[in-house]
Amino acid sequence: MKIYRIHALICAGGQCISAGGDSFESALKKELQAADLAEEIQIVETGCMGSCEMGPMMVIYPEGVVYVRLKPEDAEIITKEHFLKGRPVEHLMWRKEEGAFPRLEEVPFFAHQTKLVLRNCGLINPENIEEYIARDGYQGLAKAIADKDPKLVIDEIKKSGLRGRGGAGFPTGRKWETAYLQTSDIKYVVCNADEGDPGAYMDRSVLEGDPHSVIEGMAIAAYAIGAQKGYVYVRAEYPLAIKRLTHAIKQAKQSGVLGQQILGSDFSFDLEIRVGAGAFVCGEETALLNSIEGNRGEPKKKPPFPAEKGLFGKPTVINNVETFANIPVIMTKGADFFQTIGVPNNTGTKVFSLAGKVNTTGLIEVPLGISLRKIIFDIGGGIPHNKQFKGALTGGPSGGVIPATHIDTPIDYESLNSLGSMMGSGGLIVMDEDSCMVDIAKFFLKFTVDESCGKCTPCREGTKQMLNILEKITSGQGEEGDIERLEELGNTIKQTSLCNLGQSAPNPVLSTIRWFRNEYESHIRDKKCLCNVCTLSSPVKEVKKHARKKISH
Repeated sequence: MKIYRIHALICAGGQCISAGGDSFESALKKELQAADLAEEIQIVETGCMGSCEMGPMMVIYPEGVVYVRLKPEDAEIITKEHFLKGRPVEHLMWRKEEGAFPRLEEVPFFAHQTKLVLRNCGLINPENIEEYIARDGYQGLAKAIADKDPKLVIDEIKKSGLRGRGGAGFPTGRKWETAYLQTSDIKYVVCNADEGDPGAYMDRSVLEGDPHSVIEGMAIAAYAIGAQKGYVYVRAEYPLAIKRLTHAIKQAKQSGVLGQQILGSDFSFDLEIRVGAGAFVCGEETALLNSIEGNRGEPKKKPPFPAEKGLFGKPTVINNVETFANIPVIMTKGADFFQTIGVPNNTGTKVFSLAGKVNTTGLIEVPLGISLRKIIFDIGGGIPHNKQFKGALTGGPSGGVIPATHIDTPIDYESLNSLGSMMGSGGLIVMDEDSCMVDIAKFFLKFTVDESCGKCTPCREGTKQMLNILEKITSGQGEEGDIERLEELGNTIKQTSLCNLGQSAPNPVLSTIRWFRNEYESHIRDKKCLCNVCTLSSPVKEVKKHARKKISH
């Protein structure tokens, strides 16, 4: 095994690549060759390191020096000063405060996180199975098979308290147990990687940075319920994730941890990728299964649930990427360890894509039960330009806005639901004092209208009517009673839509009316947007303007 003096970990996640990470890496390799250092310094392409705003990023070990926002021209000075002379280049480093250049684990953005799902992202080469194995990879699968009793696996997952991270928060162990109890010659395991929320990229980053954790989690699930076949449903907009997952599946088969007689046992499990066409509704589990079968991606009425009658009519466990990535940790470290993180009934961590009006955006992983304040100010570094925090939307188009008055709310399933929001898959968008809540609600409702599959009338027609009212309000044509009509329509849609996506579509509107009703009233009564975002015009002024034009002609 070759020993290197320095390891240079370069973020090769989607965001850093799009910011020019490939160009910097190429330039660095040329400089190392020219300086005759290529044999002393190992360059490792990793997955997403998390702080997307600071990309392209590179971390140098053993020092732990963090370089940010790198450009190809920076390669020369880093090589000459740091690699040759041992003097880190301060103006390219992550600065914590004046005169302070912390190691990676000391940077506030990383120091306040707890990484289970993202435990390997940014630390290993995602295309090298040996690096995954070196960090306890596939030990959880080996333990499951060695125990020889699938029910023990299910009991461990139930004991851990893990809830599905795709949004609904249903207990994972109970879902697996339901599938385990079904009598069937064929069973399936499906990974939902159809991540369609605006601003969300949690699942994509895990598949890009640590695909083997998902493969291992799916294999453990298959062993637990008695499945022989699995599918990963990934949207076509994730080419890098598909590429790395494809490579990881091939490596896993070659290494004997996937395919026939896994690890020399009688257990066999095969895995395939299905590429989706980008329909938001295919994030709903029954619509996703329809799509895998080659049918139109439309939801089905439940029950029966997929665990009873799912893919091709057979018992099917379907979980999202983040849920499966937790499984190896639970199997390796135990349910008792997992329970020490988070809070009762909300154990473990949650991955969020922190976006919007916050100083440091990026991918974060925090214990469930953490406060919104700690996420925004300790991890995200607060609001830019000393603006006031106004609210945060969790759960994407299916979620709701949490106002500043509830900034100390613990981030858990029940607390978010009580405020009219939801956990969702993990999008977290921060808004400052300049954000118009009526405009925010309109933006997310328009997304839902565009993405509705149209199968049921409440979602297909009801959301359109709500959007029409919002467009009236934001253009100055709102009238008394519009707020009440929005509430009535929203509550009807929630109660009568076929699937969870339709049922949750009114949440952004209803939550903003609940917490920011005065902004709706200002748009309607005063024809004024309090944040000067919406261009409002009074109907009376429009009539006079039209009359003047007519007279002039």
